[in-house]
Amino acid sequence: MSDIATANATGTGAAAETRRAPKKFNPTPFAYHEEIEVEITTLTNLGDGLGRVNGWVVMVPFALPGERVLARVWHNAANFSRADCVRIVTAAPERVEPRCPLFGTCGGCQYQNLARDAQLAWKTRQVAELLERLAGVAGAADLVSPCFPSPRQYGYRSKITPHWEKSGFVPPPVGFLAAGSKRIIDVPRCPIATDAINAALPAAREAAVRDAAAGRRRGATLLLRDTAEGIVTDPRATAVENVAGLRLRFPAGEFFQNNPFILPAFVDCALAQAAGGDAAGDGKNNAAGAPCRFLLDAYCGSGLFALAAAAGGRFERALGVEISADAVRNATANAAANGLKNVRFAAGDAARIFAEADTPAAETAVLMDPPRRGSDAAFLEQLIAFAPRRIVYVSCAPDTQMRDLRPLLAAGYAIERVQPFDLFPQTRHIENIITLARRQ
Repeated sequence: MSDIATANATGTGAAAETRRAPKKFNPTPFAYHEEIEVEITTLTNLGDGLGRVNGWVVMVPFALPGERVLARVWHNAANFSRADCVRIVTAAPERVEPRCPLFGTCGGCQYQNLARDAQLAWKTRQVAELLERLAGVAGAADLVSPCFPSPRQYGYRSKITPHWEKSGFVPPPVGFLAAGSKRIIDVPRCPIATDAINAALPAAREAAVRDAAAGRRRGATLLLRDTAEGIVTDPRATAVENVAGLRLRFPAGEFFQNNPFILPAFVDCALAQAAGGDAAGDGKNNAAGAPCRFLLDAYCGSGLFALAAAAGGRFERALGVEISADAVRNATANAAANGLKNVRFAAGDAARIFAEADTPAAETAVLMDPPRRGSDAAFLEQLIAFAPRRIVYVSCAPDTQMRDLRPLLAAGYAIERVQPFDLFPQTRHIENIITLARRQ
């Protein structure tokens, strides 16, 4: 043994003070492209099947819980392996035939092979697991309501953005990223998109191919949005949506929820929970006394929640704050177009809403719908200091939502309801609403 090795082993000598012992990693148990049989026991939040072989984690996309699969290993990490499904040895009873011939190749959907009720059950379970693991809430499974289903399982998506890029293929593929890859695959039809989008897709694809053949572009992202006034393909054009009795106008390229068939129920649930009392819509008297009279809509975007709150009769007044000045101008214009005088909007960071608020916290609910990364510490600190009577946290990323929940629970808020929504059937995505009330 060398002097350095001896010093490291015994902890004596100068080398022991300046050199650390080498890190120990678990040796990967599988060779590249080795085929193994795996029992799938659960789904990850990315929609992959997960199993263990002699305690070693193996992730297999498109494999379902309860299945035994033959899988081919293609990547070994420090403590898990990734593998492709070669063959289903024993199929789960919930396995169904995918509707799309590109399922498993296109990265857009993860669950077309899983029956609808099973999709809903797994999404409910995943929210409960995140609530317990990341927010530290014991007995989380008893707090989470069953995932609310979309009225449509296919043909529901009102916006798609196919891509193409310059490549050696003539014509180039026009579509979406392949599963687990940055390669674009050709998608002539998307079953989760609306019929109107699929009817307009061939012309949009042909225009992209012409651009590619003429060498006018190196690539592009297309837009097809199905609106109340037909298909819009120009992101700068005005899109029109009818939601909850409101007629809303906004730039077609901007964010707007893409499942109009579930959106009325989704908005109604969030606002009912924000109001509280007997207005919450779940048969419970969720808060002592009368419902909240005022709504603060943080991260309000185009103002959907604040506008619906002002129009729906549950709140006397609503205030929305959004960092995008353009979005605030659109929201203000929509308020005027719909004859709403009890709502206003301000441009600025979400935390500005507390400086703008002129309503008593004891009669106010805060609805927050931050981007996928969640809220920052400054906003949460000011939210806690403002101390609204109720908080409704809407999120498309339950993992960051649960992280943000911890300081709110520590500050004296209690969970009243956790309601997942299946805005995007056939995919892993979950939209989740958590209702918090200040403890008396």
